[in-house]
Amino acid sequence: MDRFEAMTLFVRIVESGSFTRAANALDIPRATATLAIQQLEARLGVRLLERTTRQVRPTPEGEAFHERCVHLLAELEDAEAILQPVADSPRGVLRVELHGTHASRIVLPRLDAFHARYPALELVITTGDRRVDLVGEGIDCALRSGEPEDSSLIARRLATLEQVICASPAYLARMGTPSTPEALRNHHGIHFVSGFKAPDRTLDVIVDGETRAFTTGGWLTVNDAESYAVSAVEGFGLIQLPRFSLASHLASGALVEILPEWQKPTLPLYAVYPQRRQLSPRVRVFLEWVTTLYADCFGDSRHATSTNRVTPASRKLSDD
Repeated sequence: MDRFEAMTLFVRIVESGSFTRAANALDIPRATATLAIQQLEARLGVRLLERTTRQVRPTPEGEAFHERCVHLLAELEDAEAILQPVADSPRGVLRVELHGTHASRIVLPRLDAFHARYPALELVITTGDRRVDLVGEGIDCALRSGEPEDSSLIARRLATLEQVICASPAYLARMGTPSTPEALRNHHGIHFVSGFKAPDRTLDVIVDGETRAFTTGGWLTVNDAESYAVSAVEGFGLIQLPRFSLASHLASGALVEILPEWQKPTLPLYAVYPQRRQLSPRVRVFLEWVTTLYADCFGDSRHATSTNRVTPASRKLSDD
């Protein structure tokens, strides 16, 4: 392993706090990572990392070296990008985290066009409803709904998603159809829980120009979007999601929109990536492609391209 590869490994270990996660992110054996760091420390004549059974953290010397490594690696990647322009087929592994619905209904059906344009890129796409640690898990870019909460990430706005409240015909026949937002309080909602947060028991409607949250009753809580939608189809209660994710159920009549005359708050969608790393050519071309993709599907949101401020989370399944 050459010096720059060892520096890259060291940065990944510091940022992830784990030899194993860093080795997995770089597709090398853990034993190779351990030996490389031992050789790096021997060459520098200082101990860079403190290792315990539960965590890995940099020594004071390691912190100083880490800062310099980040700068040097960014400069190297910039130099390579200048010599080999982005349009000239970037290569390497690109790791992207997507919410399952966005993967199956938006990105994957159109991914062949991206691969045809950048055939030297190898994509690793992971899906789920939990909020991943991009740095710790070696993810280059993720798509997330809701306003960004993590100030360590750069966010590029991709789309603004219309939301609907809906339920199955069987549920409405049994419980009645709410005719006003206040009536939602008398209905069962399917509650959603993400990570260690309390379950979300509310449905949001814009009343007199302001978003109001109406707390529902109910007996079921789920933690993934597919179960959330299926539970509504089965007649267990009301749900609120972006319209595109429920389009087939609404078209077939399996779900019925509730309070269509009342406006619901929209849900912003962002592509996020770590700000401490130089934006690599492979991430840059993916961001350009996915921005165009969502503009074609939902309208152009590129006038609000980035933010790194901490802002309150938006509603409803505001994860990856």
